[in-house]
Amino acid sequence: MNEKSIIIIGAGVAGLSAGCYARMNGYNVRIFEQDSRPGGLCTSWERSGYTIHGNMAFLGGSGPGTPFHKIWEELGVIPKVRMIDYDYFAVFEGRDRKTFFAHTDIDRLEKHMKELAPEDRKQIDEFITGVRTFARYDMPIEKAPELLGPADMLRLILTRLPLLRALNRWKKITIKDFAHRFKNPLLRDSFLEFRLMFTDELPVAIILMALAWSHQNSCGYPVGGAVPFVLAIEDRLAGLGGKILYNTRISKILVKDGKAVGIRSEDGTEHFAETIISAADGGRTIFDWLEGRYVNDKIRGYYERLPVTTAGLLVSIGVNKTFLEIPTSAAGFIYWLDEPALIGGREYTSLRPMIYNFDPTLAPPGKTLMRVLLPTDYEYWNSLGRTSERYKAEKEAAARTVISLLDHRYPGLASCVEMWDVATPLTFEHYTGNRRGSSIGWDITSRTFMMPMSKTLPRLKDFYLAGQWVVPGGGLPMVALSGRNVIQLICRRDKKAFSTTV
Repeated sequence: MNEKSIIIIGAGVAGLSAGCYARMNGYNVRIFEQDSRPGGLCTSWERSGYTIHGNMAFLGGSGPGTPFHKIWEELGVIPKVRMIDYDYFAVFEGRDRKTFFAHTDIDRLEKHMKELAPEDRKQIDEFITGVRTFARYDMPIEKAPELLGPADMLRLILTRLPLLRALNRWKKITIKDFAHRFKNPLLRDSFLEFRLMFTDELPVAIILMALAWSHQNSCGYPVGGAVPFVLAIEDRLAGLGGKILYNTRISKILVKDGKAVGIRSEDGTEHFAETIISAADGGRTIFDWLEGRYVNDKIRGYYERLPVTTAGLLVSIGVNKTFLEIPTSAAGFIYWLDEPALIGGREYTSLRPMIYNFDPTLAPPGKTLMRVLLPTDYEYWNSLGRTSERYKAEKEAAARTVISLLDHRYPGLASCVEMWDVATPLTFEHYTGNRRGSSIGWDITSRTFMMPMSKTLPRLKDFYLAGQWVVPGGGLPMVALSGRNVIQLICRRDKKAFSTTV
């Protein structure tokens, strides 16, 4: 029996997911990847015996009882990769050294918040009620949104009305606005600092969802970080019979008679298939490889008007010391600086080190990997140029400043540093192809959160998009789901039942 063929551009999590589900449904699959290994933005690299992972803090759906857990089982991540559940979602140290612990257990979180700020009982009750609602219900993800019919929508309303109401309410409130409702300065500052992790206009709904997953022990950390996580999906794809062609850069998507029929690599080689899926950068796909010929005003408006997630400056250091006394935290330890610090052309009043004392695989025995991820300005780094001496000097200055600030908080740390590494927005843009080095695509705002975006393009048949540029809100669960959804759409096109295996 002849299998219909699919070419997938990009071996990030979305591309790998699409490849796995395509093979589960009997399609011949080839994935073309510009790098020499899979993962895309979910990546790691080695420095002097330390493993630095660039874009993974926690994994939604890591534990049983949530819909995304099933996806990670289908993609071979679970049970192959061991997960660690965090003690806290985040830890915030205030200006007066008082500390707010964002417990992963809802009951402990509620008790702690009310002990810290009895004057904010009303706001705390509203917030905790929101977390409980998100923990009590889950969104159905079995079907692609495009395949939901009237009966599905009615069932969703009848079974999850409290969740839909909570989503509608909390996605409209930004974390910045909500923070200012607190009278207690520690809680107010702590909620404002969530912006350091995400974005200025972050909807409160995102935090509620993350805390709900944490409470369910389903927001854990894969031991080893990105490498074992991605390799597990790569192994799953290989076991299903899918192929990845590495070190292949795409220059054009081939179209004939209004149908996508293949790709051309930069060396001029052409490859053909009955269906093309791009799980690469959306802008490069649409405006470069397809020359902007298959857009409408709506799609063009996305790329002209929607904000892209603030780029990140990642400073990693290897320390010849352990920090076993520091509790595990998904989002790290956030503390105020004694005075503002200038790093990479931007001023910071707080720092968020992530101390991987709980994952010995990332550092040699008796040593610790620390990461500090800072929101930064893409244009600043772009103006320096990736190969200039000024660029290299600025990276070194950023590392020295971060080490000095950490040494002030943890005296003696600087003398124990034996490795440092700095990745700028240009680093991520160069190695992954994502515009402006964005880690999750579109900025998460009340406007973009859960915005439906088409996975197809006008006037172009047999072509689909997957990944962070068609699922605002990004994150590993959503991009993996986008790959799954695209294959469901292809199965519908081909009039075949979609199926999965574990």
